[in-house]
Amino acid sequence: MAVVKPQILIIEDEEDIRELVRYNLERDNFSVSEADSGEAGLKAVLQKKPDLILLDLMLPGKDGLQICRELKQNPATSDIPVVMMTAKGEESDIVAGLELGAEDYIVKPFSPKVLVARVKAVLRRKTTPVAPSGEDVLSIHDIVIHPGRHEVTVSGKPVDLTASEFGILHFLARRPGWVFTRYQIVDAVHGEDYPVTERSVDVQVVGLRKKLKKAGELIETVRGVGYRFKDTE
Repeated sequence: MAVVKPQILIIEDEEDIRELVRYNLERDNFSVSEADSGEAGLKAVLQKKPDLILLDLMLPGKDGLQICRELKQNPATSDIPVVMMTAKGEESDIVAGLELGAEDYIVKPFSPKVLVARVKAVLRRKTTPVAPSGEDVLSIHDIVIHPGRHEVTVSGKPVDLTASEFGILHFLARRPGWVFTRYQIVDAVHGEDYPVTERSVDVQVVGLRKKLKKAGELIETVRGVGYRFKDTE
């Protein structure tokens, strides 16, 4: 039986970078397609429905953040994970991309091995439940978390969360009253040695609170330490 290769779409205007990324991904048994602009990338996503998108932020015409926004707002493409590639390395760009729903980022110049490892990690998170499949449904206050289905409801109404937001909520809600540092949260949700800024964790929590609305107040900031899920008992 033939093995189905994961489909990766590279949206990058610099040909040498596309070739470098393509070579290393194909060598690791990925199937790769390319687009040299944001507009071409949007068309390619709809045609090919890739498993993951590598998206450059500095693109001619529509930039990477605009493309990411359109992808995440379109129900047909919102579930496709996006890994941003940025030459700037500025926190503001990274934060903006994460706020729009990107799964990860990598700063140019990057190691091809690191890039491939990031791609594999994101694809694992896409296909593997955050919690063990046999874990029970968690009901706390008005929030119900179903790990196996990757579903969250508040007062009976479904809440659409990214994989990272779901992981953070589930991790904190399992231990109400316990305080966790940002790096403990990163390790629990993404795995140890996952390179991420503290600010990006804050952004994920802000987005999570907004989506939970009033229930978002249950996620408390502990100044100088991190976050905890409020224990009202």
